[in-house]
Amino acid sequence: MARRKAAIEAEFDLGIQGLGILLGVSLIFGVAAQAVFWKVARPWLGIVGAVAWFVGGLIASEVVWGNLTETDIQPIIDGLAFDESLLGGLVLGLPAVLVAWFLARRMQAR
Repeated sequence: MARRKAAIEAEFDLGIQGLGILLGVSLIFGVAAQAVFWKVARPWLGIVGAVAWFVGGLIASEVVWGNLTETDIQPIIDGLAFDESLLGGLVLGLPAVLVAWFLARRMQAR
């Protein structure tokens, strides 16, 4: 019996508008994270949060739920599974900001 390896296929169908929405939401999260931790964090904390949100949203929209259609999930905006990208961004963005804040606080203590 031949063993077959399971392949993970990701089909990126994200358009310019979907990419812009994901980028905009990521920047909003980065600004909000920087505002919340303004006095206790370095200026790069917002950048870490925005990048982590973008990566999490992209993975969630295009890899995890990428093979679903408009009948399966709603809303899909120019290839972006919007609700799922928000969930992915939150799952990756929030821990990244908290870890970056913790490390920055720890470095300030030294």
